[in-house]
Amino acid sequence: MKLGLEGSRAVVTGAGGAIGGSIAELLVKEGARVAIWDISAEKAGEEAKKLGTDRAFPVTCDVTNHASIKVAMEKSVAQLGGLDILVNCAGGSHPTTTTSEELPFFDILPDDMRRIMDLNYLSAVMTSQEAGRIFARQKKGAILNISSIAGILPVTRGISYSNGKAATNSLTKWLAVHMATNYSPDIRVNAVAPGFLLTEQNRFLLFDEKTGEPSQRGRTVMSQVPMRRYGTPQEIAAMAVFLVSEPASFITGSVVPVDGGLTSFLGV
Repeated sequence: MKLGLEGSRAVVTGAGGAIGGSIAELLVKEGARVAIWDISAEKAGEEAKKLGTDRAFPVTCDVTNHASIKVAMEKSVAQLGGLDILVNCAGGSHPTTTTSEELPFFDILPDDMRRIMDLNYLSAVMTSQEAGRIFARQKKGAILNISSIAGILPVTRGISYSNGKAATNSLTKWLAVHMATNYSPDIRVNAVAPGFLLTEQNRFLLFDEKTGEPSQRGRTVMSQVPMRRYGTPQEIAAMAVFLVSEPASFITGSVVPVDGGLTSFLGV
């Protein structure tokens, strides 16, 4: 299947991470040029260098800061010569907003929760505002949010992460309708909801840091995944890139789980 992405111009936020980097890599492979956004200049530079300077370039951006987003978007559009695709991949959780024996729900600080909500939800709102202006003018564009199954079925310990991703799912549906009905039906907004992958973000939840053995939580996760394995960033990237491509031209407002069947399994 030809995806029709040759010559497309894309911004990928959080592209210094495993999922964002895999999405950027596949976009480049399909012929797109990509602005590699990350809060870490080092990570953005490394990813861009790996993909080739003729197809990818690094942009340092704090996606929780609107001024930083505006500057990064202006730089990206100038260097790309326009914009066709926005992938919102920046996000994550933190132990300070994850309940544990040492940190009950009652003691999680509001400021810590706000930071995770800003990173997972408000960042996607602000980047979509800036990209959306461009797409509204040109009557065409694609926005892809990387959400999580935690936004569909909240994970038991991750209060802010689950809430942030649930908000992202709602944003995806709202913005899809808003852009299609007010600006152009050729502006599409979708989301991918990854299941459990082994990344630096969630390794502390799934494996015992001292022994390296699966934690009780890790064993529980595996018991709920019908395919009995973790996913890979490349599997998330495959769905993400499809959703911003021409063959997906009649898909908008969808939140697509890529989770090994977890959200379809009741456990009985």
